[in-house]
Amino acid sequence: MKRVERLHALSEMLRRSGTRGLSAERLAKEFAVSVRTVKRDLDSLENSGAPIWSRPGPGGGYGLATGASLPPVSLSPAQAVALLAAVSAAPDAPFADLAAAGIHKILDVLDPGTKVRADELAGRIWVNAIRPPSRKTSSALEEAMAAQRVVRIRYTSADGTTTTRDVEPLLFASTNGQWYLVGWCRLRDAIRWFAVSRIERASVTSTACSGHGIDEVGDPPENARPVHGRAQ
Repeated sequence: MKRVERLHALSEMLRRSGTRGLSAERLAKEFAVSVRTVKRDLDSLENSGAPIWSRPGPGGGYGLATGASLPPVSLSPAQAVALLAAVSAAPDAPFADLAAAGIHKILDVLDPGTKVRADELAGRIWVNAIRPPSRKTSSALEEAMAAQRVVRIRYTSADGTTTTRDVEPLLFASTNGQWYLVGWCRLRDAIRWFAVSRIERASVTSTACSGHGIDEVGDPPENARPVHGRAQ
């Protein structure tokens, strides 16, 4: 059994054990590996985000929170490097830091051979990415979007005018190599597109968005589409 298959089988076995849990010795016997290997696999699962619990002492063991499971991770070296390259080339994209952290969790549970080949291939891709906005600003915009709360921004427009505005975030959009925060501007009482690179400061307020919808934004840029689902 390949390691990636064992990790998935291990997570499902822990899930089925419920609140009883299973000892490392029992798991090692089940998968015909050493206790040390089982504990290393458990560490990998936990590092990848699986909610593993442990209970020390006689009758103790390991388990997985009810309803939780880890989907099988089976990437080719090229697929793994494609994820790395995409994130590295777009550090200004929304949630880029979270994406990078998620990719490294996936890489942690790849079998050693795939990781070695992916690392060699990654060395053949160079990226001279643009400088992203400040992490503090990006985090505020991302938090406001995810929580659907009004965000207060200090914004300098293309003509050099600087204003402070309260914006209800509707979506992030990328067009012509530029990321925009699109939202309902309470200062202008209308939908506005704000270049993220021109947002100097941002802070999340405690005010919930009032219910403006994406349909109010109008026609998207040519060839624009949501990032969920498969590309058409």
